[in-house]
Amino acid sequence: MSSPASVVSSKTAFPAAARQELLTLLGARAVLDRKEDLTLYEYDGGVDKHRPDLVVFPRTTAQVQAVVEIARKHQLQFIGRGAGTGLSGGVIARNGGLMVSFTRMNQIEKIDLPNERVQVQPGVVNLDVTLAVQTQGYFFAPDPSSQRACTIGGNVAENAGGPHTLAYGVTTNHVLGLDVVLPDGSNFQTGGMELDLPGYDLAGIVTGSEGTMALVTGARLRLMRQPELVKTVLAIYNTTKDAADTIAEIAGRLITPVAIEMLDGVMLRMVEEATHAGYPLDAQAVLLIEMEGLKEAVEEQVEQVRLACEACHCREFRIAKDAAERDLLWKGRKNAFGAVGRLSPFYYVQDGVVPRTRITETLLEIYKIGEKYGLTISNIFHAGDGNMHPIILFDARIPGQLRAAQLAGDEILSYCISVGGSITGEHGVGMEKMELMAKQFSGDTLDTIKDFKNLFDPECRLNPGKLLPLGKCCGEIHQPANTEY
Repeated sequence: MSSPASVVSSKTAFPAAARQELLTLLGARAVLDRKEDLTLYEYDGGVDKHRPDLVVFPRTTAQVQAVVEIARKHQLQFIGRGAGTGLSGGVIARNGGLMVSFTRMNQIEKIDLPNERVQVQPGVVNLDVTLAVQTQGYFFAPDPSSQRACTIGGNVAENAGGPHTLAYGVTTNHVLGLDVVLPDGSNFQTGGMELDLPGYDLAGIVTGSEGTMALVTGARLRLMRQPELVKTVLAIYNTTKDAADTIAEIAGRLITPVAIEMLDGVMLRMVEEATHAGYPLDAQAVLLIEMEGLKEAVEEQVEQVRLACEACHCREFRIAKDAAERDLLWKGRKNAFGAVGRLSPFYYVQDGVVPRTRITETLLEIYKIGEKYGLTISNIFHAGDGNMHPIILFDARIPGQLRAAQLAGDEILSYCISVGGSITGEHGVGMEKMELMAKQFSGDTLDTIKDFKNLFDPECRLNPGKLLPLGKCCGEIHQPANTEY
């Protein structure tokens, strides 16, 4: 097998002929090329930035195909973009080129409740799928914290998760089929509204490929029935260790809540000051635990969870008394990233995964790494499946702090690997974690991943410079720190 895919690195002016062809195809209101407009598309939710040369807004699969054919004709690099809420630099146009925004392909095309299915365009906002069916007793399970803004196409690209991943799984567990456009302009459908179609699981390959293999122009998704009863608990602790130990205690009692979220003291205070969700300001950690299902089963689970929390020195076990209180607790969790701005002008979110039995020691290591680099690190994460989200606070206006934050992030992820974990659970690799892929996987495995990339995109024009390490040797080159602020 050959070495990992290289990046097309030549950077030239955007061809005038290509611009005119795109204007003719889509119209002036669907093409952006002014600097002040392009600035809005130079970043995602991470810390890296680079401006595309031109952004287009197709409305149909046929238009996406035509855009790709123009890009191929003029040998342009191109990249798909949803809402830009990703956290790993996955939609950064690191070499410029053409950006294809799917925000105007935002229609829910078909709802099939008897078969618990829905068909959507890629620009549909995640939460809007649930809003379209919830009055009839259904919901769409994947629920990233950005679900009020993130779109289905981006969720598919990143295989997004969310707080309820513990019980329901990530996006791939709810994708039945996809419509995709390949880098040569052809398109195909994979999967369908039916279950378990024969043939290769191409939808599974595309889901989580981070937009490096194909552009998704449609998705068929699984819907879930709303449970009979939902109970949400806030468990409050005087030490972070006790809260972390509770997670293993719950698992040891053979209980699987639909969600277990943990906030440490630094984070819960930022959240409470911003949202007034009811988190105690003097606590060192809280667990937000949710159970749902049949009434009798849920009530028994709540009691077992209470016993587990008390065994780990929980100081208070608070059950949300109604839907309004439950929604407020979750509002605090879902709006946590926005609350960070009250304490720090910049922050860097990581996404490592560790076995649940290693959460306590990982938290302690994260705090040590923060002390090493002189940075405050707060923690809020999907504790039930060990998906850690340390948030590194820094000030990019102070020379060296951004670089320190990136180095701290690398050390945290390396530690996650060392204890049997992963460098990402739901945010993706993007351009942020490319070097660390060589620590996660062997060279042969990376070559196999590259072969899949080249099968779909042999010219390496679709979202280049992502996922796989740069250079001839895996991990040879690290993305330099970005200093544009």
